Parts: sequence; C-alpha cells; structure tokens
Amino acid sequence: MRTKIIAAVTALFLAPGSTAYAQILATTAAGTNSASATSWLAGIRAGNNWQNGSFVFGLETDAQVTTLSSRFNTTLTGNLVPPPTATANGEVEWYGTVRGRLGWAPGPWLLYGTAGLAYGTVDVNSSLTGTAGTLSSQTSDSRIGWVAGGGIEYLVRPNVIVSAAYQYVDLGTVSFNATDLTATLTQSGSAHAHFQTAMVGVSWLFTPPAKDARGPWEGEYIGGHAGGAWGNPTDATYSESAFLLSDVRLKRDIKRLGQLDDGLELYSFRYRWSDTVYVGVMAQDVAQKMPSAVVAGDDGYLRVDYGKLGLQMRTLAEWKALTYGIRL
Repeated sequence: MRTKIIAAVTALFLAPGSTAYAQILATTAAGTNSASATSWLAGIRAGNNWQNGSFVFGLETDAQVTTLSSRFNTTLTGNLVPPPTATANGEVEWYGTVRGRLGWAPGPWLLYGTAGLAYGTVDVNSSLTGTAGTLSSQTSDSRIGWVAGGGIEYLVRPNVIVSAAYQYVDLGTVSFNATDLTATLTQSGSAHAHFQTAMVGVSWLFTPPAKDARGPWEGEYIGGHAGGAWGNPTDATYSESAFLLSDVRLKRDIKRLGQLDDGLELYSFRYRWSDTVYVGVMAQDVAQKMPSAVVAGDDGYLRVDYGKLGLQMRTLAEWKALTYGIRL
C-alpha cells in the first residue's frame, strides 16, 4: 500500500512532461482592475457680482456633497488555490471651490466662465485576500486642486436667479502601495480625483442700495443647486508570490499522505484560520532537504517557495481529482 501511495504521488508531482507536472509549476497570482463612477451631488453657493455695462465679474464659493465612489472586485489569475480576490474603492464624498467669474449679460441672461481653487477629501481603500492571509490599505487625504467651468443664468425676477453650470474638478492623485510583512502579498493603486459635474440651481440676489445706478446683476447672492458627477478613475494592481505559509505551527489536522522521490513528506492539513483541507509540504521538512526554498518572515513563521520544488499546494479535492484513476 505504501509503495502505491509513493508511486502515485511521484507520478503526479515529479513526472517530467506529464500533464500534472505542467499544471503545477506556477505558484503566483496577479491581477489588475480599474473603474470610474457616476453619482448625484447637491450643494450651496454664495458670491458677489459687479457689473460694468454688459460685463459681469465676481467671486463665488460653493460646497457640495456627493457619493462619487469607484468600486471594483478583482479575482487574481494564476495557479494559487483558492484564487486570491481583491476589492478596491476610490471615493470623493465632498468638495468645495473658490472661483473668479467673468461673464456677459445682454439683459436678463448671463453667460460666464469660471476658474479657481478646489479642495476636498479623497478616500482610497483596498483589500487583498490570498491563500496566506489578508492585506488591507486605507488612505484618506485632504487635497487642494483646481476647477474650471462655465454656466448660464437667467434673472427670472429682480431678485431670483435660475442657473445651469458645469465644472471640471481636479483634486490630484491619491496612491497606495502595501506589502505584507512576509513579502507574500502586494497591492498598489491610485485614485485620480478628477471629475466633471453638471448642476441646476436657484439663488436669491440681494440688490445693493442705489440700485438705479447699478446693473441688474450686481449684488450678493446665495442659493442651492443639485445635479450629477462622473469620473474619479481608480485602478489597482495585485499579486501573491510563490512563498506560501507552510510552517507546521500554523497547521492542524495534519495527515501524512506519502513521500516524494527527494525524501520530502507530503501531507494533508488545514490552516488554523481555515477549514479548507490542503495538500502540501511542511516548511520544517523542506528546510532540512532544500533550505534555499524556505524563507522566514518577520513574524517568525516559515514560508516555502513551491516553485523551487516543482510543486503547488492544492486543495485535497483537487489533489484527488488529479489522482483520479490511480488506486492508492
């Protein structure tokens, strides 16, 4: 019986040119993904206009809330089992601007262009779940950027303004780059917080004294607006290396399955944090036979480079599927 076990395992893992051997050389996984978002927004604005003939110029400030969230899920490709998965999200929840305005008003209509300073908070979150654990990154950054746009307004009544406006906002790029303590899991990415908005609103114009000596658009105003936003492209890159946690101290329910030609023992086991049954080697055994295939992490646990062994850690179900037709 023992001879049959050894023969089956050897045939599956070590036979050069066999299908099984070709399937188990790669022990890494990688993936990339990206997304943009669309969202509603709502806000308030206030400013002051001055008028000289048909020309209107002034200053305006505004503040908006939104849920411009670029979210995506990623399954890494490779031969790690189960395949690592990742999620990422780049989000702008609010922003504000301080701008100059210059326009032309041939009557109750005002056409204007605007540009100035933009500010807001950009959040980027990412989490990679691999065979060796989970790696998370969280970044929240207050940013200052720029804004440009334009709009059209109509003076419905001497004190009531209806408006439609467009803005292009760029708050810059917020990046993340993380590697776990074992250098097994890595992730990096960024959210480029540039987006566009379109809004409609209503404002109240407070006309100053001596109105008859001034233009109809002159004075302070305050109002509200609502609309939509789109953009905020976010991307991420993920990978899990060939070094897998193989320290016997992190495993349970260990059962010996057989021995390879190079003397390494093959086992089935569960990790302490998982109920999935795997088939693989023990780092302590490999350290005796092939120390170059073993590394010690900063946490004191050992990792095995299965690629140097010509093996791949598999689930017990997959291992049985590969051995189908061979009687043990």
